[in-house]
Amino acid sequence: MRPLFHAPHLAFLADGRSKTRMQAGLFAGERPRHRRNASEPEMNDATSGTLEKKLSRTAPIYACALRCFFLFSAASSCAATAIHAALAEQVGSASGLPIPRYVSLKSDRVNLREGPSKDHRTIWVFQRAGLPVEITAEFEIWRKVRDSEGAEGWVLHSLLSGRRTALVAPWKKGIDAALHDKANAESSLIAKLQPNVIANVRGCDGAWCKVSVESFSGYIQQSNLWGVYPNEKIE
Repeated sequence: MRPLFHAPHLAFLADGRSKTRMQAGLFAGERPRHRRNASEPEMNDATSGTLEKKLSRTAPIYACALRCFFLFSAASSCAATAIHAALAEQVGSASGLPIPRYVSLKSDRVNLREGPSKDHRTIWVFQRAGLPVEITAEFEIWRKVRDSEGAEGWVLHSLLSGRRTALVAPWKKGIDAALHDKANAESSLIAKLQPNVIANVRGCDGAWCKVSVESFSGYIQQSNLWGVYPNEKIE
């Protein structure tokens, strides 16, 4: 991270290292475009009319299926809430600490593996010390972690730190978050933080967190951070 611009009473802090991980052993390439096979018939007026008749007959079926889908989604949401509550009461088999929980990376290079051993291949390489990750499972000296983009894998526990950090609103592309001098939206602004800036978490009361970024320290709304749970209190 580096300050982009300083005003007399306000600083803008940007994410100086937006690339947090790279995929191991793979190179990005252009996806093949779909081409119509020569044997596929082209759409004409006759076939278009026939298709419209078929769609009109099947519309009630689709509507019913859609209603069923929404009912299933609502039931799934309730189930997910119950599962999350149950998970919050779990503890790790190796550490005895709560599962899930947030930690941070100790190193600028951390291999993320498919399974809990060095025999499993590396699927991602984290490249950012201090990056917050969420531990979702444990096995002996290995921890299964997930990053803010949903990438999951196993890392050695010795490469993780209990120091709490958080990413500033990685889901808000192009929208800065305000750093205040008090835990109040009406208080003075200290700085504006771009998405994906790493902040050191000093404490949270469930609504606001006190954080430090480079030489700046202040308060940010807890809902603007990835790396702390909603309503979580940190002393």
